[in-house]
Amino acid sequence: MAKQMIDTPNLDELENGPWPSFVTGLKRLAKDSDMMVDLMGQLETSYQTKMGYWKGGTVGVFGYGGGVIPRFTELKDANHKPIFPEAAEFHTLRIQPPAGMHYSSDLLRKMCDVWSATGGSGLIAFHGQSGDIMFQGIKTADVQPAFDAFNEMGFDLGGAGPALRTSMSCVGAARCEMSCYDEAKALRTVINNNLDDMHRPSLPYKFKFKFSGCPNDC
Repeated sequence: MAKQMIDTPNLDELENGPWPSFVTGLKRLAKDSDMMVDLMGQLETSYQTKMGYWKGGTVGVFGYGGGVIPRFTELKDANHKPIFPEAAEFHTLRIQPPAGMHYSSDLLRKMCDVWSATGGSGLIAFHGQSGDIMFQGIKTADVQPAFDAFNEMGFDLGGAGPALRTSMSCVGAARCEMSCYDEAKALRTVINNNLDDMHRPSLPYKFKFKFSGCPNDC
């Protein structure tokens, strides 16, 4: 780690108590990532001031109108320079998971390697509230190369904005005796036939499909 860790007394408080804390994970990543050091600095500032300092913008990849969540810092000094420059751009890639969320351990390792190799922060959420794999923390210049690498693995961007969103299915027929149909096939068929509405937002509001394989709807 090139940068010295920033004092984060407010974030440290979140490590107290019986439950695991996301702060512990951020600190672990910060040992090898200047971006994560500065992210913690900005987050600590927000806890001190009770204000948020992220703004949106326009960041994307060729041919797509969604799938990347832009975040630019508004926390700047008197000369309008970012106080935490390594986290001044902290965008998120939404990647669609496989139907039923089936992964091999080898695939998960490859995804982690790609994220690190293409300039990602190392921070990943399986899965965000959107249902996507959330690759959080990457600079604008690295967004296209990161997407290209995931696309080579067979993955695509998920939905964002007023569009068809990433859809979900239960594990269903893959291993559940209660399944009434092939949920994964239904999901892929519907999404593949409506993919343009996901990648090029043109709707008045977001919507998504969910496929439950039986009346239990677990």
